[in-house]
Order: sequence, then C-alpha cells, then structure tokens
Amino acid sequence: MRRRLAGTIAGIFLLIGFWFLFWPKGTPDPPVQPNQELGAASPEGERHRHGGSHHSADEASGEDEGPPPGDRIPMPRCWQGLVDFDKKASLTDLRAAISNAVAQGDPLLAEYLRDRLAEMIGGNADTALTVLGWATQASGPELGILMGSIKESSAVRDPRVASALLATGEQKSAASDLRGSALEALETQHRLDEASIGRMKAIAMDDDAESAAWIATRTLGRVMNEDFKRTGSYQAYWKELLSVGKDSPETGVQLLALEMPSYADPILEDNDLEVLTKLLMTDPDRSVREMAAHRLSVTRSPNKVLAIYQQAFPAEQDECVRWAIFRFTVRVGGAGAMPILAAYAALDPRFKDDHQDFMAIYAAGTVDFERVWMGKVERHQCVLEEGMPH
Repeated sequence: MRRRLAGTIAGIFLLIGFWFLFWPKGTPDPPVQPNQELGAASPEGERHRHGGSHHSADEASGEDEGPPPGDRIPMPRCWQGLVDFDKKASLTDLRAAISNAVAQGDPLLAEYLRDRLAEMIGGNADTALTVLGWATQASGPELGILMGSIKESSAVRDPRVASALLATGEQKSAASDLRGSALEALETQHRLDEASIGRMKAIAMDDDAESAAWIATRTLGRVMNEDFKRTGSYQAYWKELLSVGKDSPETGVQLLALEMPSYADPILEDNDLEVLTKLLMTDPDRSVREMAAHRLSVTRSPNKVLAIYQQAFPAEQDECVRWAIFRFTVRVGGAGAMPILAAYAALDPRFKDDHQDFMAIYAAGTVDFERVWMGKVERHQCVLEEGMPH
C-alpha cells in the first residue's frame, strides 16, 4: 500500500510589512545594542505615535489620552541601531544577528536579515558555500533563513553551489528539514542537466526520503516549467516525472509528479499516452486516476484521447473519476463531444444535468474551455484527501 505524506512540507515565513504591529502605549522597550539584541523596539516609535501638541499636553498633565477611538494609527516596527549595523555588519555579524532574531521570536527582523544576507552573498559562490556550511549545522527557523538567503542570491545558480545543494539533498543520514530546504533552494535553477535530473528523481523515488521526496518532485517540476518557458524544452524532466507518477510508493508524490506540467501546460507527446492510460484504467488510487484523466487532456491527438476516455468511463465505478473523464472529454472535444457526453449520461444518470449544462453553454456560443468551465454549475462533491479539488 502506498503511504500518504502528512502535513505541510515546507514552512512559510512571514513577509516584511510596515504596518504589522501597534506599539503598546506608554511602555517603550528599552534600547538595545545593534550587534546584541537586534529586533527590540525603539523608543522613537512610541514618541512619534502622537502629534507634537497632544504629546506636550500629555506630558504636562501626566495623562495620556491617546487618539480617539477608531483613529488609532499603526506604526512600523523599528530596531534601534539597525542602520549603523547595516553599514558595518560582516558576514559573521549577520549570522549572529539572525540567530538572535530567531531566539527573540522576531520574524520581521529575521526576514529582513535573510534578505540582507542574500544581498551580501550576491553572486559570490564561496560566500554561498560558507552560508551553506552554517545551514548544515542549523535547524528550525534559522535553517530556513540561511537556506532562504542562498535561494534568493544569484550564486545559487553557480555550478559549485547547485552541486553542493543537490549533494546535501541526497544525504540520507541528514535531517529531513535540511535535505528539504537544500532541494527547495534549487527551485530557482534555470535548467538541470540530465545527470542532475536523474539524481533528483532518485530522491523522489526513495521510499525513506519522507518530505525530501515530495520536495525533490516539486523542484524537478518547477525547474521543468522554468526551462520550458525559456527554451520550450521539457521532455527530459517529464520523462522522469511520469516515471515517478507511475511508480512512486507515495500517493502524494505520484500526484505531484503528474500535476507539475499543469503550471506550464506543455502539449504531451503520443508516446506518453500508454503510461497515462494505464494509470487511468488500473491505478488503485482514485485521485491518481483523476490526475491521469487531467494529464491526458493536453494532447496533440484528441481523437486518441477521446477513445481512451470512452473506454475508461464504463469500466470506472467511482463517481469522481467518472466526473474527471466527463469534463476533460469536453476539454478535448469541445462542442463536438456532446454525443459522447450523451452516451456517458445514458450510462450514468448522475451526469444528465451536466450534459444539459454543457449543451446550453456551447449553444450560447462559448467555446473556450476556461470560459465554458466558469459557466458550469458544480454538481459533484469531489475533493481529494490531500485537499486538492479537481
């Protein structure tokens, strides 16, 4: 039996925002030294929260009435000494400041320092490798920040850095979060050579790789889409993704591998039809069969695909897989597919209203499938266990 990946794979960092917090009234935080406790609030933030005349009156009376209800003005968080730190900080200073910001639980400052570290790395491969060395000794938010800075730098596409990240992702003895963050940093590559694609596939197929398998699959797909947009090339990636989609022991990895072309929608070749047809007809997991129906719909051979759908629909017993076949028949055949839909509806009365819906939409002159789909009433409750609607 295939195992399912559980939980969210990658952590999500908070974005830097100027209007994130309100300052507490009358309780300014104590000043801090920039190289010691970056992230503490500056007293200036409290002093500038009121206009000058109101503030003077408050000081004279000893009362702080504050702004009227509903007129409270949020102020950006400020860190005392940050400007001076920014000018003078070395690479090791930034590392210490990141550790301190994480310890203080200040995500905004941590994000700022991550971006600053990415700037400091720039295109310097040696600096990126130094930070990667630190990352291999880190964990939790600090690991994410250090790896994130490498991912945001241009040095991530240096062959030495990319090779080191892939090697880190391959380390079976390493913690899963370290492996995953290294593989995620490779998402920004413009292309992967065939050897790297094969190594990434091996991670994706590793039954013991846990979350790293999922992230390797996603990274492979994202680089494929980037390469496809730049050069029109996708076949080397898709060959391995299709293999993962066919043979992975993890249903979540299977689904992701089959889904990744959806983000660029390359038109698949006829030699892919056999594998996808087998998945549609025989895979034990209904969500994989749905995804196979989806993947078949972007084709150069619509008549072949319509024939596959017509063979699969009567043999399929699951309503949601039948619904996938039904609607992707429309995507492939357009208005000309209405007789096929009529045959489906005659076989399964649950789809009679869907047939009528599509007939009415096409009769009104709509032909583009995206617009056809926007005008379609949803009549089937089909949501995959991973939470992905189809």
